[in-house]
Amino acid sequence: MTGLGYTLPAVLAVVAVCVWEVAVLRTGLFRRPAYWLSMAIVTGFQVPVDGWLTKLSAPIVLYDEHHTSGIRFPFDIPVEDFLFGWALVTAVLLLWERQRLSDRREEDAA
Repeated sequence: MTGLGYTLPAVLAVVAVCVWEVAVLRTGLFRRPAYWLSMAIVTGFQVPVDGWLTKLSAPIVLYDEHHTSGIRFPFDIPVEDFLFGWALVTAVLLLWERQRLSDRREEDAA
């Protein structure tokens, strides 16, 4: 089945991170302009690096096309790379934000 090997886990990672924030952590991170600016900066660095690594003319990293959606944009970057990248960076930022809020509550209680 085309796309299930890499695409399905990438989509599930995004969904899991969103559900984790909305249903469990509730940090409000998605409402903060600083979060979206951070993601724009990450993407700004990801595109040239990932583009260089995955360019079809001389790839350093190879993907089995039977396990991806086949959508590559820009510079031949598999779209799944952006999904996994978003999930990873967002999960880390959510953990940092959760810890920051926890530390603030402890300081207020003291």
